[in-house]
Amino acid sequence: MSTPEARLSELGITLPEPMKAVANYVPFVISGNQLFVSGQVSATPDGRITGRLGETMDLPAGQNAARHCGINLIAQCKAAVGDLSKITRVVKLGGFVNSHPLFTEIPQVINGCSDLMVEVFGDKGRHARSAVACPTLPLGVAVEIDGIFEIET
Repeated sequence: MSTPEARLSELGITLPEPMKAVANYVPFVISGNQLFVSGQVSATPDGRITGRLGETMDLPAGQNAARHCGINLIAQCKAAVGDLSKITRVVKLGGFVNSHPLFTEIPQVINGCSDLMVEVFGDKGRHARSAVACPTLPLGVAVEIDGIFEIET
C-alpha cells in the first residue's frame, strides 16, 4: 500500500500552507497519541468557498467545499506530525454545513471530506462522524470540519 503522501500525489492534490488561527485558539493540539485539529473552513489557496447549501449552492458544490476542508485538515496533520504515515487512524470528523433550513442533505455534503479521508488513508481513514446544519458559519464559509486523529508517538 502506498503512503498517504503518494496517494495525495496520485489524486493530484498539493497540500496548501496550513491555515492560521483567526481567533484565540491554536490550529491543532497533540495530547498523548491523539491529534485534535481545529475546524478547517472551506477554502482554497485562491480564497474562501462561501455560500449556503440549498440557497446559493447545490449538493456537488457543497461536497467540493467539504473536500477542501479535508485537504486543509490533512495540511494541519502534516504540520503537526510531519510524515502523514504517522496518522494511524482518522478517529472522528465533526462537520458543520451553512444551509437553508429546508436543506436536509447535510450528511451527503460532509461525505466530500469523509470520502477524501478514505482515499488518502485507506481503511485507516474510516471514522466516526457528526454532520449538522448551521444558519451561518464563520467568514460566510459553506462548510467547516474539525477532526480527531490517532498518531504514532
